[in-house]
Amino acid sequence: MRYLPLNDADRQAMLDAIGVASVDELYADIPAKGRVEGLLDLPRRASEIEVERKLTRMAGRNVAASAVPFFVGAGAYKHHVPATVDHLIQRSEFLTSYTPYQPEISQGTLQYLFEFQTQVALLTGMEVANASMYDGSTGCAEAVLMAERVTKRNRSVLSGGLHPQYRAVVETLGRFGGSDIVSLPAALNGVEDIAAQIDDQTACVVVQTPNVFGEIVDLAPIAEAAHARGALLVAVVTEIVSLGALKSPGQMGADIVVAEGQSIGVGLNFGGPYLGLFATREKFLRQMPGRLCGETVDAQGRRGFVLTLSTREQHIRREKATSNICTNSGLCSLAFTIHLSLLGETGFRNLARLNHHNACLLADALATVPGVKVLNSRFFNEFTIETPKPGAEVIEALAERGVLGGVPASRLLPGDAAFANRIIVAATEVNSDEDRAAYVAALKEVLA
Repeated sequence: MRYLPLNDADRQAMLDAIGVASVDELYADIPAKGRVEGLLDLPRRASEIEVERKLTRMAGRNVAASAVPFFVGAGAYKHHVPATVDHLIQRSEFLTSYTPYQPEISQGTLQYLFEFQTQVALLTGMEVANASMYDGSTGCAEAVLMAERVTKRNRSVLSGGLHPQYRAVVETLGRFGGSDIVSLPAALNGVEDIAAQIDDQTACVVVQTPNVFGEIVDLAPIAEAAHARGALLVAVVTEIVSLGALKSPGQMGADIVVAEGQSIGVGLNFGGPYLGLFATREKFLRQMPGRLCGETVDAQGRRGFVLTLSTREQHIRREKATSNICTNSGLCSLAFTIHLSLLGETGFRNLARLNHHNACLLADALATVPGVKVLNSRFFNEFTIETPKPGAEVIEALAERGVLGGVPASRLLPGDAAFANRIIVAATEVNSDEDRAAYVAALKEVLA
């Protein structure tokens, strides 16, 4: 009873007050397949030391990305993060908890957020950026909702090259927001005629570059086709390092740019946290979700920083908010800003060149393995290969040999036989000649 202070009468009184007959009705919007019936298959009780021992044994089954040759990507990338980043994010200037509502005691936090916005705007080629989002996928969904507000339309077209998990998030929020989401089928070679799907009721088209298969997409003709019909182009970038080598989405005509910032300053950490980047044209500023920091002067004329816009649900009426996702991954945005500041423009471009160089070396090496085919015509640091055996089986066999060789496309696109033998492979600056040699040797053995 220490943890369950309410009795049946208390629960019934609350249900009566909100007008539902049972607790189950509160979860009616969650599909049945997403709900767990009954209790989880877990021990009912254990002592603290028993729990600690069991969880330690479970954790020992994990293979850290730094422990073996690692070529996994598909939206989360292994990059080197300088030790300086971890040291600096712990400084007291940045320890203001939660949102910096009181600028007079939050200048450290507000200044780095201002710098962060500047960095994101420069990287994406856009005019304004917000002070971060939860992650790239939810930022993508927020961009679709924003495009609908701007155009006053509710039909959005998602490219087949958009990461399937990003697409799922857009479809989920769209279903509850009344959006008409058109998802194009995944294209084997990353090529599709998305312009043909745009009509006078389209709010936006969402295109990822490099796409989920690693193929670089020219956004300019898509932007032109979208603008001709009064629609917006939402560009998605899951590997932010690519913008050190490729033309920015803003230069190619994008109206909204959404990106995942995990590659800079944030380790993989077995799946999170991540960092959503969001930028747009200045004319759409008032419809941008999240919050925005600005520069000003105080009563003595000294430079200072403040929250200029903050249209999130806890600040104004929920139905008027441009975003109902409160989390903006502030600590990750600080790590991003510090890491990018340490790199500078020259260092960032060199990092991008090294990533592409390593990917080319890996692609050439894998192409020498009998039966393996590299499918991409142009890529940055990620590409797709086809193998004679099912990709999922190949990846498992490689893991048994101490190589994490990528993501089987069937994991992202289950049930689609066309992708059964395809593997999405990523190479970054952390991969050495020895790593590539180990991958090639293991793959030859698996496919023999």
